[in-house]
Amino acid sequence: MSALKGIRVLDAATLFAGPMAATMLADFGAEVIKIEHPTKGDPVRLHGHSKDGVPLWWTMLARNKKTLALDLGKPAGSEILKDLIKQSDVFIENFRPGTLERWGIGPDVLLAINPKLIIARVTGFGQFGPYSHRAGFGTLAESMSGFAAMTGEVDGPPTLPPFGLADGIAALATSQAVLTALAAQKNPESEAFGKGQVIDLAIIEPILAILGPQPTVYDQLGIVQPRSGNRSVNNAPRNTYKTKDGKWVAISTSAQSIAERVMHLVGHPEVIAEPWFASGGERAKHADLLDGYVSTWIAERDTSEVVRAFEEAEAAVAQIYDIRDIMADKQFQALDTITTVEDPKLGPVRMQNVLYRLSETPGEINWTGRAKGQDTHEILAQTLGLPESKIAELESAGIISQGVPTEGK
Repeated sequence: MSALKGIRVLDAATLFAGPMAATMLADFGAEVIKIEHPTKGDPVRLHGHSKDGVPLWWTMLARNKKTLALDLGKPAGSEILKDLIKQSDVFIENFRPGTLERWGIGPDVLLAINPKLIIARVTGFGQFGPYSHRAGFGTLAESMSGFAAMTGEVDGPPTLPPFGLADGIAALATSQAVLTALAAQKNPESEAFGKGQVIDLAIIEPILAILGPQPTVYDQLGIVQPRSGNRSVNNAPRNTYKTKDGKWVAISTSAQSIAERVMHLVGHPEVIAEPWFASGGERAKHADLLDGYVSTWIAERDTSEVVRAFEEAEAAVAQIYDIRDIMADKQFQALDTITTVEDPKLGPVRMQNVLYRLSETPGEINWTGRAKGQDTHEILAQTLGLPESKIAELESAGIISQGVPTEGK
């Protein structure tokens, strides 16, 4: 029933966009082989929190992936990669431009071996241009895309997100690019019919693509969007508001009808008759007035009463959640957004479920992140057909490492 069953993906990327894209493909049935260094392992194994020696970020990010501990920088390791390329559909990597070429496994070499291979190259700045050889991380993309400049309080500093926002957006874009390339390969009307191709994804670009029409507005009007805190330059009231019981809610009035309902609800329908109220941009210029009405009304009521009243008025409201609220929320529970996966060391583990629901080919999480090199022997012996003597030779030379299978996997 898996949508991507029969697709083999080699994931040689790290931190975080490339691996996350591979996880998204694995969740819907692709066979993903995670390639990591035989001694260092993947850096995510040492990132963030751990419990009883088990890295929790890795547990989530490396789910549904087989692990192959292989040194691509050594000739014997690159030869194994070439053999795997012959039997694979997708190769995801995020080495600095020129690294694979220096190892003798650049796209020209790999496509000569497998002309149908889809190669996704995920880097901070792309494969060409003056910054292409710089170290690139999501933080730099969040800075350079304009996101940080427009985020934060009016008189405060530019603000970065406390998580890998740009990496996550780039992961979504990478998985979409891979699926687009695979679809083109099977489309007789596509120039890529029956062929592989190279995806050049710069992490600085996908986040910029979702930040609205700023380039067009600047080009046509010369306007630079300022920081506006939790307010919007396009509509009002739109902000966060503290309730009587000390919690916070957010409301949105992007639709004119919603804005009118909110003002009726908070007891100030008279402002609806004002000429400026008919435009979201004009309402935003009167945000102090509108926020004053809304915040006063909300501050006099507990959160449950506020949410109930907004729902009855068919206006848009949401309590501002932390992770405790998310785990307890009935809607998330109904959707199984946070699902339970069995881990052989940790037992039941809660984590984000697959991204979306497909009626005929649903995705699923079959296992959590495996031990380093846990599947090395299986891949070399069964997929590539290497004899035990050759596998032992590679291990002795430090080209590979074999993890001890974890009970239950």
